[in-house]
Amino acid sequence: MIRSLALVATLLASCVPTAPITRGAVISNLPAPRGFEGAPAPSPAYPNAQAARDFMDLSFALETGRKLPLFTRFEGPVTIAIEKVDGAEPPATLEPDLDALIVRLRKEAKIDIRRSTGGETPSILVSALPRAKLQRFVPGAACFVVPRVTGWRDYLAKRLTPDLDWATLKTRKRASVFLPTDVSPQEIRDCLHEEVAQALGPLNDLYRLEHSVFNDDNVHVVLTDRDMTILRATYDPALKSGMTPAQVAERLPSILHRGNPRGRLPDGGARPPSSPEWVLALRGALTPRGTPRNRLASAREAVRVADAEGWKDERLAFSLLALGRAALSVDGQAAIAAFFDAGATYRSLQGEGVHSAQVDLQLAAFALSSGEAASALRLADRAIPAAADAQNAILLSTLLLIRAEALKALGKPETAKAVHTEGLAFGRYAWGDRVLSLRVREVAALAPGA
Repeated sequence: MIRSLALVATLLASCVPTAPITRGAVISNLPAPRGFEGAPAPSPAYPNAQAARDFMDLSFALETGRKLPLFTRFEGPVTIAIEKVDGAEPPATLEPDLDALIVRLRKEAKIDIRRSTGGETPSILVSALPRAKLQRFVPGAACFVVPRVTGWRDYLAKRLTPDLDWATLKTRKRASVFLPTDVSPQEIRDCLHEEVAQALGPLNDLYRLEHSVFNDDNVHVVLTDRDMTILRATYDPALKSGMTPAQVAERLPSILHRGNPRGRLPDGGARPPSSPEWVLALRGALTPRGTPRNRLASAREAVRVADAEGWKDERLAFSLLALGRAALSVDGQAAIAAFFDAGATYRSLQGEGVHSAQVDLQLAAFALSSGEAASALRLADRAIPAAADAQNAILLSTLLLIRAEALKALGKPETAKAVHTEGLAFGRYAWGDRVLSLRVREVAALAPGA
């Protein structure tokens, strides 16, 4: 049990990209990288009354909780470009991923956005730099967006001035998105989606949101159809920069009725805001700097607060998932119980979605390490479609590698080889080639006798 849990904890910790790609030997004869095309699978209909509440909470507050006095957006066509910082070439996947995002924003959010041309100064400039350089100025940030700035040198000149204060804007004219270069293609794409979306519209994150990148649980990694609904409303002709919250709230019902016909549903009621004590406990459960026992204590506190508040939404489920992860290296039985509870809660809310797939990954890894290959295969098979639908290559690749090991253990080497190759292809996009080799060895080590 101790060996199994230690291996599972190592693997699952590695499923979240947190470090630059600098180590590990590259596997030879790798298949071509595989990514995704088009939009992720649609989510359930978004009730317009809930969308209106989410819009107000996302658009009139910052992640710090600070309120914004006015509605702001870009007025007129939006242009976007990639900066070569100090002449360095951007990551190879950034250009195609940006072009794919622009197509989606034009089609789904109805935003008049395009790549800038010639000597045109772009509305949004995307700059990619080594992570260490980014974090020298914004410690702990994987990526970030700032207003009134065009590029890295402009940011350095203005970073200690009021120009970078979103609350002082009356309209948006310039913004810069800063991404790391020395991380995986998926992490660059994930940053690109969220930060460009924030440059265009919502500046807040809410743990209570379903099916959204604007949820701090970081499970959705690309803009969802619900995110596009919020962005489409942001750029509706009935709104304009400088409006007060009351003016926006008055117009939202007709905007959403017109722009989100699937959302013409009964109002399920407002969800209470997340309490500061719950947010603090959850952050303690997730911090990589805490000791295992401190993380476990924080996770248990998050579950206790969610239960005491009577929440039956994303926050309870995520608290249980955090509890399972925190307990892996300390209390194996508590971890498994928490994962089962988290999976049941997510399925009651969303069915077989990407959140329940995250839970199934945890259980499949444990089943494989415990010699229960058939159970590992069943769990992986259940989770793989949701991982693909959500365009999460990290989750999908890990599940495919686990599935391959389970098939090998069940005496199906040819099928296992084909699945393993598919896992490698998505893994190249998920982690990059050097880290992929480490992930492959970690998954292989889960199998008994490895």
